[in-house]
Amino acid sequence: MTSSKMAERGAVLCVSGLAATVAIVGLAVGACGDDSDSSDSTAAAGSTAVTTATDSTTADSGSGGSYKDGTYSATGKYVTPGGEQSIGVTVTLASNKVTALELDRSQTHGTSATFQEKFAGGIDELVIGKNLNDLDDIKKVSGSSLTSGGFKKAIAQIKEEAAE
Repeated sequence: MTSSKMAERGAVLCVSGLAATVAIVGLAVGACGDDSDSSDSTAAAGSTAVTTATDSTTADSGSGGSYKDGTYSATGKYVTPGGEQSIGVTVTLASNKVTALELDRSQTHGTSATFQEKFAGGIDELVIGKNLNDLDDIKKVSGSSLTSGGFKKAIAQIKEEAAE
């Protein structure tokens, strides 16, 4: 093969690689969306979900520490492709277990509001009735992995506040 043919093929491969890269980036941006949309397309996004445990049996302290009974709130921030987002978390503790959970999603708009709504729909079963120390391994809830990061930051703040 002549050097001009090789150079020609190299240019085609280079352009094809660029096109594939652009296509992949486009898919990623399309999937994540642009959170800069300030319109409140999800009216329910600002509402809070409240769930209360029906079983209030005493729990062992689990790994970590012991916490004072009470209601604690914190806000966890996390970064999305559309910018910084936050989720407010309020938990009620009894014998180191989470007996109630509220999420404040009112400050989030655009695609992140949709993901927080999905997160809120699946988090209760992973949290209610669980020891506060067992919440560190929550990674992805109902397809929302970034919201989990903000949730875990809020839980870390709550642990500090509630520590005995």
